[in-house]
Amino acid sequence: QGSQKRSNSTPETPRPKRALSSRSPYGLFSPGSFSPSVTPSQKYSSRGGRGEVVASFGTAQGPAWSGRGGCAVKLFGCPEENLTKPYKFMFQKALDVREALAGRVEELGEVLRRHHGLDGFSSAALPAQEPVTVLGQISCDGNGKLNAKSVLLVGDLEHSGGAQVPLDLSELPEYSLFPGQVVALEGTNSTGRRMVVSKLYEV
Repeated sequence: QGSQKRSNSTPETPRPKRALSSRSPYGLFSPGSFSPSVTPSQKYSSRGGRGEVVASFGTAQGPAWSGRGGCAVKLFGCPEENLTKPYKFMFQKALDVREALAGRVEELGEVLRRHHGLDGFSSAALPAQEPVTVLGQISCDGNGKLNAKSVLLVGDLEHSGGAQVPLDLSELPEYSLFPGQVVALEGTNSTGRRMVVSKLYEV
């Protein structure tokens, strides 16, 4: 009698997998075990009973909606800020989005300046031996999570031209930041490459 050789499993000749037993827990908790028993779907070209309800939940069938009187829509605010014609959502140009975000940063920066009584903002990209106050948005230096070593400040367009500066937060006793947050910072940037933050202004 010849010795029986074990069948080798290769990508070209895979070994047949054993079927799941009827007592497998996967079969007990599969979506099919909880779903109502409906007729399996057929091919699209040979389907029948179009629009037929095969399963329903609850007793409300076809609630009737009715209203009385008319209503009129009135636009408030400046005409240039209201939509007067249809437009495609999320089809804005990148430059328009940038301008809108820059305007929002300037508005929040003015709120921060008045709230904390700040004199004004300086550029975040220029070297500064003395403490300066800058305005910008919190960002991350990569796709990972925001941590103490990956915090960037994207300066505002008016003062910093959108320059990105890494932040050193070691001198702050406590802070809580998130990407996209508009903040005003006070610190020194002796080399122009990293700002050591001494104060954090936020509303």
